[in-house]
Amino acid sequence: MDTDENQLVGKYAKHNSPAWAKARGWRLTVYSNSLLLVMGAVFLASWWLQSVAGTVVYNAEQLEHGQPSVSWTGYVTSADFWDRTLQNWQSEFLAVGSMVTLSIYLRQRGSAESKPVGTPHEETATEAE
Repeated sequence: MDTDENQLVGKYAKHNSPAWAKARGWRLTVYSNSLLLVMGAVFLASWWLQSVAGTVVYNAEQLEHGQPSVSWTGYVTSADFWDRTLQNWQSEFLAVGSMVTLSIYLRQRGSAESKPVGTPHEETATEAE
């Protein structure tokens, strides 16, 4: 069960738990889902940056061949964009590395990959008490 006591938040937080794990309301909700929020933002930002850079490169190639340029929307709906996106293995390595690093400080309530929300940053493993 995903209870506040299991997650070590609110009144169940330890004395050395992160401050937002001790908080109530929106701050606890944000901190409890901080890993999802940050990784989602990183994904969307990298996808958007790749789409903008890809539009520039694609339009330069179009110009070289005497073809008309396309809008950002036109590029994002093109096969070229999706081919480049799905072939981009560097983003996979960045995502895994980010997840490992960010999971030290951020939490996702109820996730088996994340330690309980109220666990202190320096604690690397949780044991049944």
